[in-house]
Amino acid sequence: MLTKDLVMELWSKTYNTEGQPDWSHILPYYDHDIYFRDTVQELRGIEEFTAMTERLARRSKDLKMKIVRAVMEENIIFLEWEMTIKFKKNPSSVLYGTSRLTLNSEGKIAEQRDYYDLWGDIFDNIPRFGKAYRKFMKKKFG
Repeated sequence: MLTKDLVMELWSKTYNTEGQPDWSHILPYYDHDIYFRDTVQELRGIEEFTAMTERLARRSKDLKMKIVRAVMEENIIFLEWEMTIKFKKNPSSVLYGTSRLTLNSEGKIAEQRDYYDLWGDIFDNIPRFGKAYRKFMKKKFG
């Protein structure tokens, strides 16, 4: 059965293996019919989820994750995290986000929903563009 402490330990190992993420030790904790959704994609099943983790590993030159905090209530675990990612020649970007993990009756992750502002956090690291983007967002939506 997954606990918040075990999840924090597993996630720390996943993203802090000399810059290259490795999900091999955590995939057995996912249900075969996992439902995953984030800002970019929505997928179902362990095959699609595994393929997604492999794509991310190939695209990422350097990827690290800091788990800020975790909370568990009944079968739901929330993680707050800071992911530092570098894509090819671009400067490193920090993405701030949360993940909601829903455990099934066997204690496996049946659903994972990740929440983060992909473009805002990346744009913040582009000189001049980041400030213009935030100004636009504040004017239109703030």
